[in-house]
Amino acid sequence: MQSIKQQWFGNVRGDILSGIVVALALIPEAIAFSIIAGVDPMVGLYASFTMAVTIAFAGGRPGMISAATGAMALVMVPLVRDYGLQYLFATTILTGLIQILFGVFKIAKLMKFIPNAVMIGFVNSLAILIFMAQVPHFIGISTMTYVFVGITLLLVYTLPRFIKVIPAPLIAIVLLTIVAIYGGFELRTIGDLGSITQTLPSFLVPNVPFNFETLQIIFPFSLSLAIVGLVESLLTSQIVDDMTSTESNKNREARGQGIANVVTAFFGGMAGCAMIGQSVINVKSGGRGRLSTLVAGLFLIFLIIVLGDLVVKIPMPVLVGIMIMVSVGTFDWSSFKYLVKAPRTDVIVMLTTVVIVVWTHDLSKGVIAGVILSTIFFVVKISSVKIKKVGNRYIVYGQLFFASTDTFVDYFKNAEITSKQIQLDFSNSRIWDDSGVGALLKVEDLLREKEIQIEIIELDATSKKIISKLQGMSPSH
Repeated sequence: MQSIKQQWFGNVRGDILSGIVVALALIPEAIAFSIIAGVDPMVGLYASFTMAVTIAFAGGRPGMISAATGAMALVMVPLVRDYGLQYLFATTILTGLIQILFGVFKIAKLMKFIPNAVMIGFVNSLAILIFMAQVPHFIGISTMTYVFVGITLLLVYTLPRFIKVIPAPLIAIVLLTIVAIYGGFELRTIGDLGSITQTLPSFLVPNVPFNFETLQIIFPFSLSLAIVGLVESLLTSQIVDDMTSTESNKNREARGQGIANVVTAFFGGMAGCAMIGQSVINVKSGGRGRLSTLVAGLFLIFLIIVLGDLVVKIPMPVLVGIMIMVSVGTFDWSSFKYLVKAPRTDVIVMLTTVVIVVWTHDLSKGVIAGVILSTIFFVVKISSVKIKKVGNRYIVYGQLFFASTDTFVDYFKNAEITSKQIQLDFSNSRIWDDSGVGALLKVEDLLREKEIQIEIIELDATSKKIISKLQGMSPSH
C-alpha cells in the first residue's frame, strides 16, 4: 500500500506539471505518426490518450509515457494501405494479446542479453532520430522560425537555473505561443500538420470478418508490432530506471503495454508503445510517478476537446526547440570517450546499432543487429582452445563447443605423441554441446589408431552429464 501511495502521490506537483508538458509535446508527434501510418490524425491522438491513461495503471514503470510511435507506425504502413483502418484495429488487439502473453511468460528476462554497447547505441541513435525528425519543421522555412527555435532553446536551457517550480518547456510553450499570436508572426503551427476533431473517442468493435483468413492477414503484422513495441518499451524502461536510480517491473510493463494496446484498439486508436522522447521530457520536467502519465493522457484529451482551437495555434518552432533539447539531453556524450577506451568489438557493436537504427528508422532492427553482432564477437572470443603438454598430461584450456572443436581435433591430428598412454586434463575446460562430445570421440579414435591409450580426467559434473546423455559414455575421473 505504501508503494502504491508513493507511486501515485509521492510527487504530486512535479507529476502534474510534467504531465502537462508531455501532453503538449505529444500532439505534434501523434499527428505526425498518424500521417506516416496513413490514417487520420485523430487515430494517433486517441491512441496517445488511451495508452497513456491505461499504462498509468497497468504499466510496470512509473513515470514512463506510452503513446503512438514512429517505429510502430512504420510497420503499419503496408497493412493500412492494403487492408484499411478496420484491419489496423483488429491487428492492434492481437498485438496487445501477444504482448500480454510475452509478459506472462516473463519476456523481460531476455533484457539481460542486451549488451551495454547496444544500449549506448540505442540511446544515441534515438537522440539522432529525435533531432532528425525536427529538421523538416525548421530548416529552410523562415528567418523567424530560426529565431523562435533559438529563443526556445535559450529558455529551456537557462530557466531551470532561476525557476524550478514550473518546468521550463511549459513556460516556453505558453510564453512564445502568446508572443506568436499577438505578434502576428508567420510561423507554422500544430494545425498545419493536420486537423483536430473536438470529440471524445467512442467504443467500437473492428468491422472485419472474424475468421481464419483475417487471422492470416493480421498475425504477421501483430507479431512484428508486438516485438517492436516491447523492444522499445523495455529499453525505454531501462533508461528511465537509470535516470531515476529506481527499479521497475519489466514483465508487468510488457503485460501493461498489451493491455493498453487492446484498450486503444477498442477506442479507435493505433498500436503504440513507450516513447523515449516524451519519457525523457517527463523525467527532466520533474515527473516520477504514475500520476504524471495519467495527467499527460487526461490533459491531452482536454487540449483536444476543450482547447483544440487554441492548441492548433501553438508554433511548431517552439516544440521543435524543446525536442532538440530532449535529443541533446538523451545523447550519451561520454560515448565519445567510449569510442577511444572501449574494446574495438564493443565500439563496432555500438556504431553498428546506431547506423542501422538511423538508416532504417527502426529501433528494433538496430538492437537485434547489435545483439547478433555481440554474440558473434563473443563466440569468436571464447572459441580459442589451447593445449599444454606437461609430461604425459595434455591440459586443455578454453571451452569446447561447436566453434572450437576444429582447433582441438587438429592439435591431436598433428601432434607427435611418443607415449603409449596419455591423460587428457579438462580441469581448465568444459564441454558444452554435442559438437564438443563429437570432437572428444574423434580424438579418442585418432589416438586409438595410433595405439595410444587415453584417460580423460578432471571433467566437471556438467561435462560428464552432457557426455553421458549424448553418447552414453562413462568417462573416468
